[in-house]
Amino acid sequence: MLGSSTASAVATEAPPTAWPMGRLFWKSFLAFWLALLVAGVGVGAAVWLHQRADQDEGAILLGGPRAAFAMRMAGATLRHGGAEALKEVLREWERRTDDLPRRVRLMAVDPAGRDLLARSVAPEVLEDARAALGSRRDGAAALEEEAPDGSRWLLFMQADGPLGSRMGPHHGRPPPPSPWVPLAVAVIASLGFSALLAWYLARPIRNLRWAFNAVAHGRLETRVAPRMGSRRDEVADLGRDFDAMAQQLQQLVASQRRLLHDVSHELRSPLARLQAAIGLARQDPRKLEASLERVEREAVRLDGLVGEILTLARLEAGNGGPPEEEVDLMELVAAIAEDAGFEAAANGRALRLDGEGEGEVVAQVQAELIHRAVENIVRNAVKYTASGTTVEVSAGRRGSTFGVTVADRGPGVAEADLEAIFEPFYRSPSAERAGQGTPGFGLGLAIARRAVEAHGGRLVARNREGGGLVMELSLPLA
Repeated sequence: MLGSSTASAVATEAPPTAWPMGRLFWKSFLAFWLALLVAGVGVGAAVWLHQRADQDEGAILLGGPRAAFAMRMAGATLRHGGAEALKEVLREWERRTDDLPRRVRLMAVDPAGRDLLARSVAPEVLEDARAALGSRRDGAAALEEEAPDGSRWLLFMQADGPLGSRMGPHHGRPPPPSPWVPLAVAVIASLGFSALLAWYLARPIRNLRWAFNAVAHGRLETRVAPRMGSRRDEVADLGRDFDAMAQQLQQLVASQRRLLHDVSHELRSPLARLQAAIGLARQDPRKLEASLERVEREAVRLDGLVGEILTLARLEAGNGGPPEEEVDLMELVAAIAEDAGFEAAANGRALRLDGEGEGEVVAQVQAELIHRAVENIVRNAVKYTASGTTVEVSAGRRGSTFGVTVADRGPGVAEADLEAIFEPFYRSPSAERAGQGTPGFGLGLAIARRAVEAHGGRLVARNREGGGLVMELSLPLA
């Protein structure tokens, strides 16, 4: 059974100071930068696709003042020199623009749609040029001129790449992508990562809410760790802490129920004997004196039982008793050993104390509790050791602790029961047979361990070679 004193001590500890940049921080940090990276890649991809679409657009009609100037010069050549002179100008233009990454051509097309140099003409560009023919703006995209022989030619500038848009205002460069494109990409990326992060954090929180609700309704066996999966962050740590809390609550409630059952069982026997003694006194007044003696013995036994139960309850509640005081622990052990040795000698047993000459070992402790703890384990050894054997007690300073070892030659305890003997009302079957006829409630060792643990010490038991039990008590010396 887990003691409430341990739970109380844990509850009063200060919360651990965690490093502010924990695992959850780095996951959020990584998610933030991934969102930025995805947004950047998305914007870059949108711009690249826009440019690629512009490049794949094919031939386009160029406009603007420079295109209009070139067309007017070609028109003057056509009016004064005829088609042959314009043909020479166009050939010279082709040679000069051959090495450009994007071909820009000055086109001269007759009414049938044939170019003067027999070059291919994009139908959509020719359509746009004819539509723009009536414009008299300084940046007109098309011009029609008549040669001396009476033939008419449509002049316009054609480019095979993103040097301009059809009849658009951005002459000589492609239009930039819409400003809504990067904004939309950033919003979509941030929404996606925010949704993922919210789901990642909300799922374990929902599991914790479910677990808290289950525990609140009495299902103390509830555990949340299996629902956390392989998470390794502060939320998963919280889930493990919840499981530890639920397990301790479950053990405490189970121990309290067991204690209540054991107390009712232990009280039932003396009460039954009290009722039997009263019944005998009523039936036969001559046995009144013997019945009163029985009633008195059972009353004393009940008083002792209630006193030990109250002591155990105070220890488990973290309220051990009187304030601490300075005590010579060696003197305390020696006094207990002297009294126990006198009782052992009366029952054909002996007790030997080692370490008396070591001098004082003074500590600030609750003297009553430590006295009771040492007395319980020493008297327990005297009670169960075999007749004609010696209980060996050694005490003294051991580094930074004060230790007491009590070894007897009794029946010992099964290995599986070495921890159970510190449970309230537990009695080992072998010890019961060896100590038959000796009074006890099974609370002595439980009180001893809790008294020692209340001082930050420990009390353990182990079987002794050759038979018997060894109790080892250690107390820290501040």
